[in-house]
Amino acid sequence: MIGLFFGDTDFPDKILKSIKKRKLKYLIIDLSASKKFRKDNKSYSVSIGQFGKIINILKENNCKRVLFAGKVNKPNFSKLKLDFKGIYYIPRIIKASRLGDAAILKEIIKILSHNKIKTENSTQFNPELTLKKGNYSKIKPNNEDQLDIKKAIKTLNNLKQYDYSQAVVVRNKKVVSIEGKGGTKKLLEKSKSKNFRNHGVLVKFPKKKQDLRVDLPTIGLKTLRQSKIAGLKGIVVKSKQHIFLDKNKCISFANKNKMFISVK
Repeated sequence: MIGLFFGDTDFPDKILKSIKKRKLKYLIIDLSASKKFRKDNKSYSVSIGQFGKIINILKENNCKRVLFAGKVNKPNFSKLKLDFKGIYYIPRIIKASRLGDAAILKEIIKILSHNKIKTENSTQFNPELTLKKGNYSKIKPNNEDQLDIKKAIKTLNNLKQYDYSQAVVVRNKKVVSIEGKGGTKKLLEKSKSKNFRNHGVLVKFPKKKQDLRVDLPTIGLKTLRQSKIAGLKGIVVKSKQHIFLDKNKCISFANKNKMFISVK
């Protein structure tokens, strides 16, 4: 039995499909904003503050390992439903939330570990969603692109105050924008250029000190389309440290629009 802590995005759907195909026993702790898994009879809609209830569900089902997938937004703590254990743990969650959504997940993992529940890697059942080093499009980064990529990676490696940042846009060796708490979509909206088309790069790497079992940088067709609108030429992710959704559609889109998809 594995417990699936599911948030939003399409990644949880991919995992669930794989688990059902393998006929594995599972239960879902539905943390998505829309409660998208409510129709599954093995799904439990629980507040992130109801730790007692969550742990009881896992233990009653002899569930000693869990997996996290999908985006879990920071809750409105003033409106959060709390049980007894929730009241005990919530100060730690509030403190973690100041560092971003990923820090909330890391704190939940610690709480589960204290209750002898192990967290598995989110790509365990879908290794095909993470790519190895290489170039996956017809177009390859030229020398100018490589300089932008190098600048972007160096920028991400040097970040301190933006501990939640996974992505940066660089154009002409200049940092255009760094991802904030608004996510990659807002980053790309801020990076639009009237002067450049098919120029510049989005580099999306795991956060510093990130627990690679959860919250890996996710790329999909929406990201490619938003990058195209922003006037960028390519996207770069880190080998085996990302989630790549709709890979074939993304590669087709990149080829059609003379963009590159590169894995470092």
